[in-house]
Amino acid sequence: MNYQEIRAASQIISERTGRDHHDVALVLGSGLSEFAASLPDAIEIPYADLPGFPVPRVAGHGGSLFSAEVEGGFVLVFAGRVHYYEGWPMDKVVAGVRTAVMCGAKTVVLTNASGGVNPGFAAGDLVLISDHLNLAGINPLMGTNDERLGTRFPDLTDLYSQDLRAVVRSVGDEVDVDLQEGVYAWFSGPSYETPAEVAMVGRMGGDLVGMSTAPEAIAIRHMGARVLGISLCTNLAAGISPTPLSHEEVKEVAALAKDKFTRLLHNLLPRLVAAEADQAV
Repeated sequence: MNYQEIRAASQIISERTGRDHHDVALVLGSGLSEFAASLPDAIEIPYADLPGFPVPRVAGHGGSLFSAEVEGGFVLVFAGRVHYYEGWPMDKVVAGVRTAVMCGAKTVVLTNASGGVNPGFAAGDLVLISDHLNLAGINPLMGTNDERLGTRFPDLTDLYSQDLRAVVRSVGDEVDVDLQEGVYAWFSGPSYETPAEVAMVGRMGGDLVGMSTAPEAIAIRHMGARVLGISLCTNLAAGISPTPLSHEEVKEVAALAKDKFTRLLHNLLPRLVAAEADQAV
């Protein structure tokens, strides 16, 4: 989606919700889409109602966005995302998060399901993403740069905001949700990583492997918003896990972790909205 299409999508969202801006956006990963329906009085907009907007083709990913009022602010929740491995071009892969920032979101929370590389991680752990390794060899900023979206060469030094990670840790302590922290390695998929690739990630300093998030984070930062990444470790990666990997396992572990994940997000979103309000003063 180009600038005009992103702008048009954001205008439709504003018209359908009656809200001229959203403070925070949240993207829900594999098996986590049900959280959107738990938001009181949320307004649902199917992706298919937004011209040019991509609709997920993967089981476990929803196909709607939801607008909800949280503590006097507004949150935009994307129930599901599209992936590069589905055959979408990169501009479509990042269309959702670009639209979120165009809607006014200064903070975007990216969640995903991932495989654990760090031997200290276990299935069901929630992990704060501190940085990523782009091992897919693709970047959403390739091609002609539109200066209306962002600078040609954005700095990614603090891509996954350290300040936001501190906020999540504080909330986690308050609601009794333990949080790990680590580096996320992005592969294009859809095949799971080989044991040799997983071993390589470990030697390179990676803690998690997955098939999303990194391009979205780059696009968000390109537009000047802050990124918070939270990964649900649903399985141990190939070569570490003694059993074959499957998408069913991903969905099963996501369902088991739903309660603590939901508890964390319900308490985190008001804190993020309040933080944006403080920055706007």
